[in-house]
Formats: sequence, structure tokens, C-alpha cells
Amino acid sequence: MILDIDFVSDFICPWCFLGRTRLVRALEQVRATHADLEVRVNWLPFFLNPDTPAAGEPYRPYLEAKFGGRRGVDEMLGRIAAAAAPDGLQFAFDRIATRPNTLPAHRLTYRAQSQGHTAAQINALGEALFAAHFQQGRDIGDIATLVDIAAETAGDDREDVQAYLESDEDAATVRRMAGQLQKQGVNGVPFFIFNRRLAVSGAQTPAVLGAAVLQSLQNA
Repeated sequence: MILDIDFVSDFICPWCFLGRTRLVRALEQVRATHADLEVRVNWLPFFLNPDTPAAGEPYRPYLEAKFGGRRGVDEMLGRIAAAAAPDGLQFAFDRIATRPNTLPAHRLTYRAQSQGHTAAQINALGEALFAAHFQQGRDIGDIATLVDIAAETAGDDREDVQAYLESDEDAATVRRMAGQLQKQGVNGVPFFIFNRRLAVSGAQTPAVLGAAVLQSLQNA
């Protein structure tokens, strides 16, 4: 039994990290009754702020300008941390110095998928990008950082990845994919599409995501 999941996200979106975490939990629950389930996740790009400078920008100043100063940001991040705690997900917002431009990270994920990396490698890469930003405070807009992550999670050749990221290869394709998704109505993330027929928006609970998975399997 095959389950295709289109997972639309941005690697600097905390709710996307939580949504991915909840999706994994939901799939574990579904597999308890569907042991033969084969899951294929297609990681798709979204840009929360497509105008982010190529070198990124300071994290806290950006948030404070957008969300009403220090108090507003502290309250917002506190709500996110509280929402994630029951799922065992911890954020280290205080470690984040840079809000990166995520085009290189999305290109890296696109490259892994287009080159036929295994599902396990692709999922490990995507999860590592989230963790690098939100838990380790690493700059996922930095080429050297991305090379390390690709080598560690997907076994990629460092020189090949560096040459790829230093070029503009697939940049237009990734931007076009993100634009097409927005034209199709994806205006917020995370966004899940199960078996090309059932869509769920937001970091829903594992129970909600699991129910959507089961419904999509019944309709397949």
C-alpha cells in the first residue's frame, strides 16, 4: 500500500518543523494497523520571505520589527515552544543568529530528490535542515554548512555539493515550483497533500494527520 505525501514547507518555519514531527508520529500510528504501508514524501519549497538577502539577516531584529518588539516576539516563541513540547520537540531560538535565505536549502533538497536519493536519505536531509536551524543555531544559508549536512545525512560528495550550490543550477526551477504552489492556493505552511487528493493545512495534531492519511488510503 503506497502513500504519496507532498509536504510543502520552509526550513525557517517553526510550525513546519512541528508539522513534520507530528506527521512522523501520525505515520507511526497508522503503521500499527497498516504494516505494509510504503510512504513516499515529496519535499516541496515555500518561501516565507522571498526577499531575504542572499547572506541572510539578523534573526531577532527581523522578528521584532515584524511582530511588535521584544515582548511580542517572546510571547510568540513561547507559544510555539509550548505547542511543540507535548510532541517532544524542543526549539533553541536563543541560538539562532541569522534568518537565512532558504533558496540554497530548498535547492539541496530538490537535488537529492531529482538524483534519486533514497526516501530515508531525503527525509534525513530535510529533518537535519530543520534541526540545524532551530536546535543547533547553524546558518542553513551558508554553503559550507549545507555541504556538511548533505554529507552527513545523504552521503553526498562534498565537492559535488559545493559546486552545485555555488552555481545557479535549479534555482529557477525551485522558485518556479514555489510560485506554482502559491498559484494553486498554498499560501501558508506547513501544507500536506495525501495521495494527490486530500489536503491538510497547518501543523495539525498527529490524530488529525493520521485520520487524513487513512481517509486518503480509503479513497485510493
